[in-house]
Amino acid sequence: MLSGIKRGFRQASADSLSPPVNVTIKEVKANFAVVSWDIPEGDPVIGFAITQQKKDVHMLRFIQEVNTTTRSCALWDLEEETDYIVHVQFISMSGTSPLSEPILFRTPKEAETQASKSKDEVTMEEVGQSSQLRAGELIIIVVVLIMWAGVIALFCRQYDIIKDNEPNNNKDKAKNSSECSTPEHPTGGLLRSKV
Repeated sequence: MLSGIKRGFRQASADSLSPPVNVTIKEVKANFAVVSWDIPEGDPVIGFAITQQKKDVHMLRFIQEVNTTTRSCALWDLEEETDYIVHVQFISMSGTSPLSEPILFRTPKEAETQASKSKDEVTMEEVGQSSQLRAGELIIIVVVLIMWAGVIALFCRQYDIIKDNEPNNNKDKAKNSSECSTPEHPTGGLLRSKV
């Protein structure tokens, strides 16, 4: 009896949520693909569930994510030259939607994906590597600039100390000459005659 109530509640909630629409497979590579979909307006979707299955194998991969409004998901670790079937399902606070229509796609050979890439084409992996390289270069530049700023600050500090000591040297010279002065010659040194 209780299981019948649960099934009835789950069925009622599933009927109120529409299945995903415009489910498509993009960026199909030998071991990677992206599935994307649209959410019908007004559906209170809080997540999604994806079932991925090889066409002639009864094993499933189940991907589920909640607290997201994303409309795509990467399918990874695929085998080349293999047929896959994918279903997408929405998750709401009250249950899950019906499954989308099955999407069938085939992964190409690794050699085909490399041959289809032109010499001028830049992949996301290459962009990621170059941005990591740029980030590393920027870090080195910032560190060198900070070191130069430190060297300049130390130089200025030492220059100020040297500059401050310069008048003290003149005072010391004046002291030394006054020590040599006598009562007859209070300024010390040689006698000057007034002409």
